[in-house]
Amino acid sequence: MAENVITTRSLGAAVEGVKDQYADGKAAKVWEVFIGDKNSRTQNYKNFLVGMLREKGCKRVLDVACGTGIDSIMLVEEGFEVVSVDASDKMLKYALKSRWNKRKDAAFDKWIIEEANWLTLYDDIEDLVGEGFDAVICLGNSFAHLLDNYGDQREQKQALRNFEKCVKPGGFLLIDHRNYDDIINSGSTASKSIYYNPTHTTDIRTSVLYVSGKPALVSLDYLIDLSSDKEQKDLIGCEDTISEFRLSYYPHRLKIFTAMLEQAFGENSKFRIFGDFKTLDEIDIPNFYIHVIEKSSTHF
Repeated sequence: MAENVITTRSLGAAVEGVKDQYADGKAAKVWEVFIGDKNSRTQNYKNFLVGMLREKGCKRVLDVACGTGIDSIMLVEEGFEVVSVDASDKMLKYALKSRWNKRKDAAFDKWIIEEANWLTLYDDIEDLVGEGFDAVICLGNSFAHLLDNYGDQREQKQALRNFEKCVKPGGFLLIDHRNYDDIINSGSTASKSIYYNPTHTTDIRTSVLYVSGKPALVSLDYLIDLSSDKEQKDLIGCEDTISEFRLSYYPHRLKIFTAMLEQAFGENSKFRIFGDFKTLDEIDIPNFYIHVIEKSSTHF
């Protein structure tokens, strides 16, 4: 019975043959509302992401989970050469629309957007990789959409190897995930964080599915109260005051995920972990962990 539950709820967004969680278009629209103030969110990223990329002299960036394009747009505006990919065409529609609206801007005219599968990523965009990107980013808890369909995390490890192949020697991978250790221990998920600060009343109902005594799936039911915002209700096409959608994730444990990254990039690479854009000694229980891996310049 548990296997059937996993199969019917394995709604990842990164593997061919697995249902796109944003396929009906509604979740993509509601997600835009849930994110809240884009300018505020962008500022958080500027303080951390742009500062780090510039400090390391990065120019070419691959966004492997661009979604609606929020982070990619910010990077293009900041002068980076950006290639953006995602597996959800419903999410990419928003990124493509943003590029079209700004097509007269030379930087946006050069912004490359493609649909891609993480499991075949390097082969899919090999002509764009060249000698490798200065940085590859996978932010917004996106990697957790890729579930463990075989029970040994083989597909997740394969995706990380593909990310590594896209990073040039001496380049970086920045990848994050929610603090699933805390979610599993507490049974709850924070609706507001440095990543997401919705202006509408939001509740996230958390469900954890265990298989053979181990957490195998976390489902988050997002409920957003739009009763005071007719414009957003019309945008989403929702007659009800409460808009609800579910996303399912693989609950990455910090130690195990770190070990997978070390395996993909090799022991000669450099690894750092941040919590909500702070060093781990500055925060007790972060909502998100951000891994920064510097690929060894002599990596083979």
